[in-house]
Amino acid sequence: MIASLTLILLAQLLGEAGARAAGLPVPGPVIGMALMLGFLFLRDSGPRLLPRLLPKPLTDGTLEATGAGLLANLSLMFVPAGAGIVGRLDVVQAQGVRLAVVLVVSTAAALTATVLVFLAVSCVLERRTRDGESGGPA
Repeated sequence: MIASLTLILLAQLLGEAGARAAGLPVPGPVIGMALMLGFLFLRDSGPRLLPRLLPKPLTDGTLEATGAGLLANLSLMFVPAGAGIVGRLDVVQAQGVRLAVVLVVSTAAALTATVLVFLAVSCVLERRTRDGESGGPA
């Protein structure tokens, strides 16, 4: 578990350092997630020598179990944000309507983008399945 947590935090640290060094408008943790995705892709479909070089916790499912454990307790990460809001009730009172509008619009935009991506991926997968069954190129 220590090696898994170290890898997860290292990916986030590298993402944050890369975002700040390059001045990118992308949050560091997002870049860290992309780095982790690249690592997992290389680990699972890369050269067969790579899993032999990595520590056992990174190849035996411990990394996935650690990630699942973090996700199961993700709600705890929102406690500091909630406490911060309670500490600034004056801003919420003065800008409450604007904040509510921004929250509703951004949530609707995120849901719309999610639906559009899901539909696009579904169409691509359906087309691949249909072409594969008819004997066309896969």
